[in-house]
Amino acid sequence: MKRYNKLISLLFFFALTGCMPSGLSNLILEKGMVARMSANTLAELDDGLHLALCGAGGPMPAPKASGPCVLVIAGERMFVVDAGTDGVRNIARMGYPINQLEAVFLTHFHSDHIDGLGEMGTLRWASGANASPLRVYGPNGVDKVVDGFNLSYSQDALYRHAHHGDVVAPMSGAGLAAHGFSKPAQGELTVLLADEHLTIEALAVNHAPIDPAVAYRFSYKGRTLLISGDTVKSANIEKFAKNIDLLVHEALAPNLVTMMNEVAHKTGNTVMEHITHDILNYHASPVEAAETARDANVGHLVYYHIVPPLVIPGQKALYLNGADKIFKNYTIGEDGVAFSLPAGSSKIIQTRKDL
Repeated sequence: MKRYNKLISLLFFFALTGCMPSGLSNLILEKGMVARMSANTLAELDDGLHLALCGAGGPMPAPKASGPCVLVIAGERMFVVDAGTDGVRNIARMGYPINQLEAVFLTHFHSDHIDGLGEMGTLRWASGANASPLRVYGPNGVDKVVDGFNLSYSQDALYRHAHHGDVVAPMSGAGLAAHGFSKPAQGELTVLLADEHLTIEALAVNHAPIDPAVAYRFSYKGRTLLISGDTVKSANIEKFAKNIDLLVHEALAPNLVTMMNEVAHKTGNTVMEHITHDILNYHASPVEAAETARDANVGHLVYYHIVPPLVIPGQKALYLNGADKIFKNYTIGEDGVAFSLPAGSSKIIQTRKDL
């Protein structure tokens, strides 16, 4: 520790003076490479159900909220719900081995939930010489999405195999494999994966006029979490979130979006005025998400798919608009926020606050 502190002091001195010896730069770079290439956050986790936001935002660019993406870990098995922009890169930034990603679950087919899917499949394939494609689960229509990405990335797959061969990029593992299912009826669950300890289920949500749209519930060794996807306030989510540990719920702030709409009108931005009017009627508000969490008696609520982006001091209070009075056990999501639900326990532990 003393040597480490001396090194930090030395680095601080060089940073202030602007004089960094090249040998020291090389040493720091090498140590950084070793730390990065040997990082495996998955191996550090205790047995349980774990969640990390690889994307806390929606379609609008935000400095701390990438496109919607939620990493779920059950024991040593890794899954992702939705594949928004930068999601897979954030998984790597958090130190999780992308090559061990088992499957992706899409809530619906809006572009901000799928636009990182091609890169996710490619990095998972070529970072671990995976011999089978990444499985992509989704409601009916997922085959069209997967076929489109496979076509778009087909030349890239040929290039990578020609360059690296089977050691890195066996052709049998290139691309994505679609696993479609019918949207469950209200009040019903569709089991997508089940074994001795883990169950992954889909349930219907209302994101009209976008249809089909679903949420996903993960259960592992007595711990449960539910990820809403895009939806209005839903009795179906409340039903299947009853007494769960963690509810990850989308939320759009109507007061802030209305403000954006008024500014767009004043400045003559007709397109943004139209968009900010239309999106008000097919998302839940932070207050409604809090009501769902309260009425379902969940352990903790995590807001994600944050709209609009939270970029100035004090904006979080405006975003909540009183939701914190309705349900107090909450976290406003940012990229990197993570929770652990240890097996055989009732604890809900926040393990990370950001990237």
